[in-house]
Amino acid sequence: MGRWRFLLQPWRAAGSRAPRPPARGLASSFPLPRQPVAPLAQTLERYLRSLEVLVTPEELEETRQLVQEFGAPGGEGERLQAQLERRAARMENWLSDWWVQSAYLESRLPLTVHSSPAVVLPKQDYSDWRGQLRFAAKLIAGVLDFKAKIDQQALLVEYRGGHPQCMAQYSRLFASCRLPGPKHDGLLLPPPGRRAPTFITVVRNFQFFQLEVYNSDGTPLTVDQLHLQLQRVRGLSWKTDKEPLGVLTGDHRHTWGQAYSTLMRDRLNRESARCIQRSLFTVCLDAPVLKVSDERYPSRVAAQMLHGGGSYSNSGNRWFDKTLQFIVGEDGVCGVLYEQAVADGAPIATIIDHVLDYCKDPDTARAPMTPLPLPPKLYFYITPEIQWDIERAKQNLDILITDLDISCFTYRGFGQGLPKRWGLRPDSLFQVALQLAYYRTHGSLCATSEVVSLRRFHQGRTDAVRPAAPPVLRLARAMDAPHGQDEETLSLLQAAVESQSARTEQVLAGQGIDRHLLGLKLAAIGDGQRLPGIFMDTAYAIATHCRLLTGQVSSRSDCLMVYGPQVPDGYGVCYNPLDAHVNFAITAFNCCHETHARRLARALHRVLDQLARLLGESPGGGDVEGQP
Repeated sequence: MGRWRFLLQPWRAAGSRAPRPPARGLASSFPLPRQPVAPLAQTLERYLRSLEVLVTPEELEETRQLVQEFGAPGGEGERLQAQLERRAARMENWLSDWWVQSAYLESRLPLTVHSSPAVVLPKQDYSDWRGQLRFAAKLIAGVLDFKAKIDQQALLVEYRGGHPQCMAQYSRLFASCRLPGPKHDGLLLPPPGRRAPTFITVVRNFQFFQLEVYNSDGTPLTVDQLHLQLQRVRGLSWKTDKEPLGVLTGDHRHTWGQAYSTLMRDRLNRESARCIQRSLFTVCLDAPVLKVSDERYPSRVAAQMLHGGGSYSNSGNRWFDKTLQFIVGEDGVCGVLYEQAVADGAPIATIIDHVLDYCKDPDTARAPMTPLPLPPKLYFYITPEIQWDIERAKQNLDILITDLDISCFTYRGFGQGLPKRWGLRPDSLFQVALQLAYYRTHGSLCATSEVVSLRRFHQGRTDAVRPAAPPVLRLARAMDAPHGQDEETLSLLQAAVESQSARTEQVLAGQGIDRHLLGLKLAAIGDGQRLPGIFMDTAYAIATHCRLLTGQVSSRSDCLMVYGPQVPDGYGVCYNPLDAHVNFAITAFNCCHETHARRLARALHRVLDQLARLLGESPGGGDVEGQP
């Protein structure tokens, strides 16, 4: 297949920000501003401010001297800043290509848990294979309906905070795949202007099938046609003794890159792998989730969506490199697993909302009488060397899965409606609550990355907000004080939330510090010279070692996103705030004795109860596992 590199698909050229277009404008209709390069002095000042709650005063003073040296007139900082500004002037987006390479394609950690997020869908109303296949057929039809909107340029532009969002990610979601390499990965993207593939892949009992989803006249298969084809797939995949080849894709990227080279020596394997890679998306027909107690069930389902449950469960029913995988369980458990080198969470949530709405509508299309061919099975030739690679991947994946600690719960005391009534930004309130829960659990604040979207800019991806700040620390100490006054605590809460909201707006406006500092560092590395002292400093290591990786992925449906921690001694926390409740997923690693997902979940529940009382709401119930 040759050597692949990351390519951004051409979109409209960006100029100055256009006035707000009509509400029903098409996604392809409006130019967006280019992502700016923040002023160097501003970033350095805000960087020092972010360190105030993370390092000692002595360490902060040492870092201040390094920062002053870096930002001095005619110094290294000015030279690197000028490079970024020249890059921004000549590129569609100065950051996105760098970000994808450094954050994703050059990472050697497994995609499973460490990189690819999963979304747990509301449990569906069926409990056997018949319902599974019927729902899967409707789901496929819903995804194809959404794809038709993209193909016909009928997708409406999205807005966040009154700003139109870049829609470029949608054109790369289908027929794309990550490609493993021994040193760095690549991306297979659909060539612009060419006819897209007309098939998907379906996997059941570790066996992959190519399923054509369009008739010869170009119309998509009806739900009844898809249902018939899925029944045929089931009839062709009844054996349960097949090797879980898909677990290879969940191994360490270096190891999988080497195994991939071995696998692709054989022509049959190349044809089968390329079929999976070039398919529009993958549908995983999973076996039922192992029965557990009611309180552990949401966490078990989240784990199933994130990694498949292990090599002897459904992990072999995945091709983790694939951008979009829709998981449909025999017991009504469903979800989505996606590879985020191509897209971020917001477009995935939009697709999910569309598909779930589609699945609620009765199907009225009548199936044509034209007979359909059997979906061909994709065969792989398993040599002893590949068999050994599979066994090693199974062991590594099972160890990783055993190490993952997941706690999911729904907080029912309030949702985003309550903070809105107080004039507070809901996301900022929940971020402050997470900081308070971490402080209560560990006795200090930590470096935190709240991932936010930069899609208001042309080809924008993400940046990070830093919720750990002095106003939050003052609030945490006040809430733990034995004789604190509610009026004073409420005032501190409002100040902490407003401070978080201000930082969020700065980042959304392209004035964040994390990606700017990363760009300066990558520019220095590109020069091949000595790395500036600011990036060798202990404080920079502390600031970038984010023990809390957090984010809000809003969906109209009652879904929940889950992903693993960024660092071994950290947490991954994602939440979906709805009007009357909030869904939370918290992950940690069992190998770290300092972190415990359930303990943080219980602390967060108690903090939210406290905030509910402060805001005049009765504390609400929830279902945190093992909550006293």
